[in-house]
Amino acid sequence: MTIDDLTPWKDRAGRFSAIRAAAFAALAAPALWLIALLALGWIGPEPEKAATHFTGEWTLYILLAGLAVSPLRAHLGYGRLIGLRRMIGLFAFGFVAAHFGLYVLYMNGNVLKVATEIVSRVYLIVGFVALLGLAALAATSFDRAIRRMGGNWRRLHALVYPLTALGVLHYFMQSKLDVSQPALLAGIFCGLVLLRLRALRAAPPALALLLAAALAGVSAAGLEAAWHAGMTGAPWRRILLANLDFSFEIRPPWIAAAIMAAPILLLPRYRQMLRSATQS
Repeated sequence: MTIDDLTPWKDRAGRFSAIRAAAFAALAAPALWLIALLALGWIGPEPEKAATHFTGEWTLYILLAGLAVSPLRAHLGYGRLIGLRRMIGLFAFGFVAAHFGLYVLYMNGNVLKVATEIVSRVYLIVGFVALLGLAALAATSFDRAIRRMGGNWRRLHALVYPLTALGVLHYFMQSKLDVSQPALLAGIFCGLVLLRLRALRAAPPALALLLAAALAGVSAAGLEAAWHAGMTGAPWRRILLANLDFSFEIRPPWIAAAIMAAPILLLPRYRQMLRSATQS
């Protein structure tokens, strides 16, 4: 264990790092907000249930943030981001562990009942497999494990992709009818996977990000339509066309595409253009 494991706002040389401190604060903020909601009684009539959903959603948000580190580093040239992956991964495990612990509390601490529920419900099996996988990644995320495992460490930690996919699937299955949020996260996940392809790594950054944004939008729309068609028999074409209706809300495909395209504004050329536009 190194100093950056014990003091996450410091770099490996023990110096204060603004980017690490900002990342630590951003990652800790949802947990502090949840604690405040619970303490003040503002989370609803079933606090354990609401807190379970909260921590599950934030597990996925943080996992996707971790998957975004390498593509952003490659396409934006922000090398220092790579040092945040361990912190992000440990926070993701902390949230999924809290998610499971709160579920146990929701079941009145009856471990036998929890085990029975898990083995009898497919979506809980999917979630529990993801939990075990993330626990293995967290346990082997430190320098000593990296040295001992050698090349096997990379192969093990590449499982973060299928584990994130399992988490999104668990969210789909748990949500049942309203799958707009799982579809949004699934679209972003597909876009991040595309950015890791070797062909896109060699592409101009703006083009790579635009292609990933397009795939994110298409994936979110297609997966939402396919889920409703498969689960409820709803006409998938009508669901797809609903994404073109902006009367009431902006649908998940557009949000997923916008999130994936947003880093374009961080590219030096576009950042300069944005600065010039704001100054004129």
